[in-house]
Amino acid sequence: MIPYLQTAVQREPALHLHAIEPDPNRREQAKQTASTHDLDIQLRSGRAESLPYADDTFDVVIASAVFCTVEDPSRALEEVHRVVKSDGVFRFLEHVRSDGWRGYVQDGVTPLWKRIDNGCHLNRRTDDWIAAGPFALNEIETLSIGVSPSRPFVRGTATPVSRTETDSRIDRREHVSSSVLESSSEDI
Repeated sequence: MIPYLQTAVQREPALHLHAIEPDPNRREQAKQTASTHDLDIQLRSGRAESLPYADDTFDVVIASAVFCTVEDPSRALEEVHRVVKSDGVFRFLEHVRSDGWRGYVQDGVTPLWKRIDNGCHLNRRTDDWIAAGPFALNEIETLSIGVSPSRPFVRGTATPVSRTETDSRIDRREHVSSSVLESSSEDI
């Protein structure tokens, strides 16, 4: 992430960088890393579910290994939608649940992993949350990077959709969820 930000600032010297980190120890590490790499980042305490910024503040919002730890991913995505400008971009690099047997291993390990790694959900389908949320996916790529059990990663970009379209997506998601519940209860 640091090389990307350094390149962006070199290309656009007037660029203002903002970040949030709820954990005081990690926030201090982030400050030291930014200082080491001569990056001027306005780093604040905060949670993704309640971003401390005004509506339509940012041209670009970047999430990198964030959504595995947020308590309410849907709310966090709504907050990103709120602070990114209507013509802005949401960029993300997140680890997600694997398919197949690796995914089942992640399911089993996640309760312990959350305790030792700041609430990280190894088995979270962040890509599905983004696709069902208040954004239109422009691109998404699965990357075979990371160290097990925190892999694979997805990288992509999304643009905000209008509030009307977001409400429609929520209605569809609720309909799909209730259909799945109905069919599951019929199978019992």
